[in-house]
Amino acid sequence: MGQVDGKIAVVTGGASGIGAACAETLAREGAKVVLTDIDDARGQELAAGIRSAGGEALYLSLDVTDETRWQGIVVEFERRYGRLDIVVANAGIGIMCTSIAEMSLADWRRQTAVNLDGVFLSVKHCLPLMRRSGGGSIVMTSSIAGLRGSATLAGYCATKGGVRLFAKAIAMECAARGDGIRVNSVHPGVIDTPIWAKIRPDLAMPGSNTPIDIEDIGRRQAPLGRVGKPQDIANGVLFLCSDAASYITGTELVIDGGITGGAITRTGPLAVRAD
Repeated sequence: MGQVDGKIAVVTGGASGIGAACAETLAREGAKVVLTDIDDARGQELAAGIRSAGGEALYLSLDVTDETRWQGIVVEFERRYGRLDIVVANAGIGIMCTSIAEMSLADWRRQTAVNLDGVFLSVKHCLPLMRRSGGGSIVMTSSIAGLRGSATLAGYCATKGGVRLFAKAIAMECAARGDGIRVNSVHPGVIDTPIWAKIRPDLAMPGSNTPIDIEDIGRRQAPLGRVGKPQDIANGVLFLCSDAASYITGTELVIDGGITGGAITRTGPLAVRAD
């Protein structure tokens, strides 16, 4: 028996990266998964792959900022399955800028729309069905950028910090109502996902036109000495969605290879030697 056997789950931003790993992991552990995204080709391909591996998956096209579409999506959940047990509010974007003074209002609003409005709409429209279903688990994808500042990611930090406290607030609302719904956030560190290929090197590292080497960033920044993989995050999401986490709500699960734990001086095999 899987850890989420028989549960109905929705994963936003589920076509690639962390979302795809979450969808595959939940399906492998027994959930019927609805994955949503704006990348229809990749979403359909992933859902087909899950089904061919023996899981149950459905892809539905969704822009998380579109409230009308959200209303239709939830109607579709209830029509097909009659319930909803798990929501992984994962869809997000990242926009770097060398200075907040150079960030356009359009980019600020676009990032906020996806990263904050999209999570708000996920909860607003899924929560009533979850309550009618008798409870469940909501996991919101934040970031270590929601726990500390980053010089080139001010707007992103603002949205991910908002997600962190939004999760806590909804957790308290649900606990006050006794509706059986737990709400938590996950905070990935440096994770090897397709988002890095979309970031301009000159904005990530001012003065550089060299493509971002995410493996190198992971080795240098994470005390564990490696970049994280989407599966590392999916494992944490699975735990929070399972009954093993039945006494956990209103908190954050940091999965960052030790980055927020502190600084270290390497003395073992990962130590960098000048010679």
